Amino acid sequence: MKKSILWASSLLALALTAGSVQFTPTLRAQSQSQPPSAQQQPEQTQSRTFVGQIVQAKNGQFALLVDKNAGTGFYLDNSEKAKKFTGQKVKVTGTLNAQTKTIQISDIQPMA
Repeated sequence: MKKSILWASSLLALALTAGSVQFTPTLRAQSQSQPPSAQQQPEQTQSRTFVGQIVQAKNGQFALLVDKNAGTGFYLDNSEKAKKFTGQKVKVTGTLNAQTKTIQISDIQPMA
């Protein structure tokens, strides 16, 4: 009786060990398939270009109005850069923080 319980326990331990070994290489391969910077940096940190009109929001912050009819846009992180273009249609290059809907400005150029 004790021998059969010991044998069953050994068989169960062997099956669990074999099962975990089978999945371990797959997990390692997935984690190594991306470069380290891609694992640490979210996609939102890539520089993009946005086109719209610079407006001053009710709270005093400057924003890029992207769709005038819908009233949608993004806040701008640098009021000094944005202030010069108030009311103008511009092209803003920068990185978007999707959580705060704020663009970290790299460059602002007026549209012709």
